[in-house]
Amino acid sequence: MGKLNHHKSCQFYKKSQTIFVEGSFPRGVFCINHGKVKVYALGDEGKEQIVHIAKAGEVIGFRAMLSGEPYKLSATTLEDSNVCFVSKDDFLNMLDTNASLRNSLIQELSKELGERAIFITNLAQKTVRERLAYSLMILSDIYGDEPINLSREDLANFVGTATETLIRLLKEFKEEGLIDTQTRKIFILKKEEIIQLAGGPR
Repeated sequence: MGKLNHHKSCQFYKKSQTIFVEGSFPRGVFCINHGKVKVYALGDEGKEQIVHIAKAGEVIGFRAMLSGEPYKLSATTLEDSNVCFVSKDDFLNMLDTNASLRNSLIQELSKELGERAIFITNLAQKTVRERLAYSLMILSDIYGDEPINLSREDLANFVGTATETLIRLLKEFKEEGLIDTQTRKIFILKKEEIIQLAGGPR
């Protein structure tokens, strides 16, 4: 951590500000110090598919950097955030000289690969209602004690459905007493029932 702190530079990003763009080449890695960031791909018609929401403490952009290929995804802040940057040369030098960091990175890559496979399977095999329940559980873990605070469009892009469908389903969930909403904020009221609706325990 001392070496990382020595080499990093931090920058304040306003909400909806881009960190990196699909197709560009990585110059280093980004560590989220404060805030939340959506990582997403763009479809043929420009519609976003959010594949991950990163929170404080997570490192993003290192897979493209390690492969030497352009970013396959884009990253944009969901709220005002403080994001630190470590250059490619500094990060690779630390990997070469720090076995603990190297092993941690391998573990993170393996974990993420498994989580991404589960996420894709859920998108493909669950109904939209089940996907929303599953997504709410993921987001509940990310936001912790805070209410889920996403625009309806971003939430729809995370669930993988149309915004109109998402709004209808949120209304149903609220009428069933599973959640409560205040403007864009979502409060989980019956977590166990949502978990069952999502397909069982996580």
